[in-house]
Amino acid sequence: MRTFDRPDVAVITPTGLAPERLSFLAELYDSLQAQEDVSLEWIIAPNGPKADPDRIPRAITSDRRVRVVARPGPGPAPARNTALNYVRAPRVAFIDDDDRIPPQSLAIRNERAIDTGLGWVAGLSADWYPESGKLSTWVCPTPVGRHEAGDVWTYWPDPQASKPPLGHCMLLTDTRLAQAVGHGGLNKGEDYSFLIGVCARSAGELLADVVYHRRVHSGQWTAENTYRDQVEFDARMHSWLKGRAEHELRLESPWSRAA
Repeated sequence: MRTFDRPDVAVITPTGLAPERLSFLAELYDSLQAQEDVSLEWIIAPNGPKADPDRIPRAITSDRRVRVVARPGPGPAPARNTALNYVRAPRVAFIDDDDRIPPQSLAIRNERAIDTGLGWVAGLSADWYPESGKLSTWVCPTPVGRHEAGDVWTYWPDPQASKPPLGHCMLLTDTRLAQAVGHGGLNKGEDYSFLIGVCARSAGELLADVVYHRRVHSGQWTAENTYRDQVEFDARMHSWLKGRAEHELRLESPWSRAA
């Protein structure tokens, strides 16, 4: 990470600071240090009564590009929303505490956002198997290329059958847009709502570059059999209906008809 007082990009990471995941957080930090051609700030958002900020390695907290915003309340949604209060950079990305990003991840999205003026620029995500080093790229339903506001939702025909057609960690988003949309107050699937809201409000672009490495491991919350319950399904429906409403309201808008 290069040092600048006015960073190009902010990275937000909510975390419960579980002891078994601290090594993952250190690996994420290594991947942020390896970012090329971009300056950044990293906002770590511990959340939950057991998320003791003192567990964060000193090598991380002593970096002046890092800020720790701890809140006792549980849940990634309020943690992510609170962290947005402290962003100084014009664009923001969210990275989970057990994942990492490749060296050009932030720069290629940031440069494209500057060149195009789009509210969001995304790249592809790959499942990462640390033991073998294997990467398996997710071929998401949303095609590579530019997408007008509201169009990403159209690639999600059945919320019961699947999650949204992009992942929110694939996005680099205008900070004002991220603050306007937020993550709601959902207990699960708050990232679904954020993704659909961002893509509904602004045109954006999906690049063909892999920008995110999603760690595959036994401790993943979303991989547990109990994760896909009624609460998670309700989060899908909430986000799908949000996308439909945004899409229909945009089509019905007198400004849209005039254009």
